[in-house]
Amino acid sequence: MSVPKKPGGKALEVLQNLPRITLANLRPEPGSKHKEKKRGRGQYGGNRSGRGHKGERQRGTRPRLGFEGGQTPFYLVIPKYGYNEGHSRRPQYQPLSLKRLQYLIDLGRVDPTQPIDLTQLVNARGVTVQPLKRDYGVQLVDEVTSAYFVDRVTLSHLAYITRELGRGSFISSHSSRCFVSLIQSCGVLFGPSRSSCAGSLIPKRMLPGEDMVPYYTDAENRGYLADPEKIRQARLALAQKYGYILPDISKDELYHMLSMRKDVRQIFFGLAPGWVVNMPEKKILKPTDEKLLKYYSS
Repeated sequence: MSVPKKPGGKALEVLQNLPRITLANLRPEPGSKHKEKKRGRGQYGGNRSGRGHKGERQRGTRPRLGFEGGQTPFYLVIPKYGYNEGHSRRPQYQPLSLKRLQYLIDLGRVDPTQPIDLTQLVNARGVTVQPLKRDYGVQLVDEVTSAYFVDRVTLSHLAYITRELGRGSFISSHSSRCFVSLIQSCGVLFGPSRSSCAGSLIPKRMLPGEDMVPYYTDAENRGYLADPEKIRQARLALAQKYGYILPDISKDELYHMLSMRKDVRQIFFGLAPGWVVNMPEKKILKPTDEKLLKYYSS
């Protein structure tokens, strides 16, 4: 009595005996590759040297990838997906890890006994802000450090825990593109001295756009427009969620520094909008006109 053969037995046997496919035994199909004929560029190069007659192909000036012959590009003709919608207006934030920030503190380039804002970070050469590339500030990411207060950043969730567990304090605040451009052009960011040499007033900080207001008014994001009491409750809720004890910063020797906050319209700590800093005479000129005071405080 003959035993029926298993279906696919021969094929399985062949597969078991064949070597494994690796980069060492892969070969192109015979006849699929043709050796390119090398042509010279002189009078013996074969008439046009294989580059055709005139135009961008002969001269090597082909357009960029994705160019569609001067017509409207496909992704604009059929905007089915909004991946590129408003790409020219999207704000970008330079990443700054807590490890990098601790490194700057250890080198003495950042003073942890003072509030750390965008001014101090750029002065320490810790970040590079480029307004032409739509840089709107700094994004603080994870990794552990010592206690300090950070202003004008966006934060990742783990960064909240790392800072607040280490007796730190966070505030997410807004920097407009105009402010960052002013930082680069007038030297406002590198200290009041450079901008005051031109006799310009310290400008007031612009408010965030309509799409960013929900972020900066949310206590869970530690937004600078949020209610301080709600921020305290959010810190306590985060500590209860992840099971750690929230330190009492009121008993810290740096409590005064950790509790410092800028006004909504303020750019520098200790300097109000509308003031002029006279560095040669070491004086601060403050406006007294009611219209100016109302403008810079509104």
